[in-house]
Formats: sequence, C-alpha cells, structure tokens
Amino acid sequence: MPGWLKALLIVVVVIIVLVVGVVIAGVYWISRNKDAWIAKGKEVMTEGRDAGRKTDNQGCVDESISRYKKGPGFASTLSNSIFMRGCLESSRPTRGFCDDVPRQTEFIKSAQWRLSQCT
Repeated sequence: MPGWLKALLIVVVVIIVLVVGVVIAGVYWISRNKDAWIAKGKEVMTEGRDAGRKTDNQGCVDESISRYKKGPGFASTLSNSIFMRGCLESSRPTRGFCDDVPRQTEFIKSAQWRLSQCT
C-alpha cells in the first residue's frame, strides 16, 4: 500500500473518530442539561403569561424586543420566543395587530415585512 494512501486512511479515520466523539459529547451534554432547559422554558413561559395578563399584543412584542436587546444571541432568541408565545396567549388583542403580516407562503413579502418591522 502506497504511503499517500496510508496517510489518507489515517486522516479519514481520525476525522471519523473526532465526529463520533463530538456527537457522543453533544448527546451527553444535552442529556445532562435538558432538565434545566425545560425548567427554564417553563419559567419563561410563565413570565410571558403573567406579563400578557397586564398588556396587549403590541406590549408583548415591545417587551420581547426589549429583552432581546438586553442579551442578543441564540439562547436569548429561544427564551424570547417562548416568552412572546406565553405573553401573546394571555394578552389583550390589539386592533389591527396582524393586518399587515404577510402569509407564511409569501417568502419575499415576509422577508421585507420582517426587515421593516425589525429595523
């Protein structure tokens, strides 16, 4: 077997071992932290419902944006999505709140609308 083939096989085996190791570590990490994540999600949902009882739909959106600005990032985005869902479920309706929102199938209009709302 030529030397370059041995080197290639070694590199492939090392990459496979690393990928398997990362997957195993990820599964272990998730299994260790899932209970805390679920508890945090329930806590944030309760906060959202409590906040929603005191405001309307627009107030929920404003509070979610305010929370995101305090701590942007992936975890914050997930937390804020849960908060907003709980808040919107229990908040008072805002007249015309969803009137200008494009359908989910209108991808370009939806992207343009999101940009106009979030800037």
